[in-house]
Amino acid sequence: MEVQQKVLPEQIRSQDGYQPGVVQCIERHYTVSELSSRWLLSECTIRRLFTKEPGVIKITRAATRFKRSYTTMRIPEGIALRVHNRLRGLN
Repeated sequence: MEVQQKVLPEQIRSQDGYQPGVVQCIERHYTVSELSSRWLLSECTIRRLFTKEPGVIKITRAATRFKRSYTTMRIPEGIALRVHNRLRGLN
């Protein structure tokens, strides 16, 4: 039986060579679409997983009389790793 190890942000490098650091503003941020294609889940599932997650950036446009509201989400790489580890049972 294999023992799964917890993956920390410091241990992972992106495809472009970027290593996530302490400064979150320059950390890689994923769109819902990017994570859904990487994790092979629907965009609806990714939104549901990250809606109440602290640290996720949400840009909201309020509804008007004729237009519905929109929310754009950007998910930092460290937050994505934290949720991924939690889903794998590596808390």
